Amino acid sequence: MPLYNRLKEHRARLGVNQAELGKLAGVSRQTISLIERGDYSPSVSLALKLATICGTTVEDIFTYEDE
Repeated sequence: MPLYNRLKEHRARLGVNQAELGKLAGVSRQTISLIERGDYSPSVSLALKLATICGTTVEDIFTYEDE
């Protein structure tokens, strides 16, 4: 399931590192790293939380492309 994301761009715009974003979202730095690399697809609740933190929509951060 190819789920692409622009989380790194949004995180940079906020001026926070992975550890800080993880703390804000209630997850580890490793989780944020895995999401940014595309090795982990977040739950719906985590995706919504990240979008809220970034001040945008889930669709602006995450993109699903059908194979």
